[in-house]
Amino acid sequence: MRPEFRKRKGLFHHAGRTGAGLALLGLLLLLSACGGAAQKSGGDEAAAPKGDLTLVIGAYSVAKDALTDILPAFKAEWKAKTGQNIAFQESYEASGTQARAIVGGFEADVALLAMEGDIDKIVKAGLMDADWKKGPDGGMVTRSIVVLGTRSGNPLGIRGFEDLARPGVKVLYPNPKTSGGAQWDINAIYGAGLKKSEAETGRKDPAAAKRFLAEIHRNIESMDKSGRASMAAFEYGVGDVIVTYENELLARIAQGVKYDIVVPDATILIENPAAVVDRNADRHGVREAAEAFVAFLHGEKAQELFAKHGFRPVLPELAERLKDQYPVPPQLFDIGYLGGWNEVRKTLYSKRGVWYQVLSGT
Repeated sequence: MRPEFRKRKGLFHHAGRTGAGLALLGLLLLLSACGGAAQKSGGDEAAAPKGDLTLVIGAYSVAKDALTDILPAFKAEWKAKTGQNIAFQESYEASGTQARAIVGGFEADVALLAMEGDIDKIVKAGLMDADWKKGPDGGMVTRSIVVLGTRSGNPLGIRGFEDLARPGVKVLYPNPKTSGGAQWDINAIYGAGLKKSEAETGRKDPAAAKRFLAEIHRNIESMDKSGRASMAAFEYGVGDVIVTYENELLARIAQGVKYDIVVPDATILIENPAAVVDRNADRHGVREAAEAFVAFLHGEKAQELFAKHGFRPVLPELAERLKDQYPVPPQLFDIGYLGGWNEVRKTLYSKRGVWYQVLSGT
């Protein structure tokens, strides 16, 4: 029998925004727009702040709530250590969109994204050193798992990924083309299909995993651009089940939204990186502060604040203290089970990959 337990007001089942005068006005508007482009990603962005120095943060949308607490904590620590008032300019977008914005000219000093592949895009653009993973915790600052969110009371009796393929079940997850969170969702479903085939035949069967993913995708109701947008659609009333980060649902439950969280027996461990965007930090003269901020994200204070917002800590000691709050699913796997990110990008997300075959019905 699968154990059931209550936490943060949500039931758990263990199992993403004519004359010279007119000509001059048009020119001024154009110059104003161009001047702001380097510092804007087109996402959810705060007004330019004031301080002794400013760090520009480019983050994926799901991290916004946690950073609302973490940034003031770092500001206080930096002030105590240096006497400087530090300000932040923040931008929040779907992870893939944020990475493309940074590559395209958004001058973020620090990138906090959903997956290492999005950081790698910035590396390939020559904006960052390739050794960013050599830092603490492999460059990862948060962990989570892919889970299922249902309406209060779990009216359809969802127990795991298999139930998402049932007739009439309307499923939500974001678009993997724009959302790193969506790629984690698809990886989780595909990996669960591999686990299922392995249990039945003794070996991983990619064809069976593709069928598993395709059967679920046939029930897709909406694919939004980001994990946060997908959550908003679900809360608006779209769909029966959302595939998303555990931390997203925990944070919403803590805010009084009624969800049931279903933890599949087989699901994926999510790891999210943060790194200094070297060229921008050097250009802005804020490298010391940027490096200190990334180090702060790995520290106990920030990790506790991440945990407050539903993330699983990367610090072993804190993870041990919170193990009852964050139980480990019996068949939890990581990206290595799928062959690592390079293999996943080739197998699932290349132009002829599994995901695009599923989209096209081939």
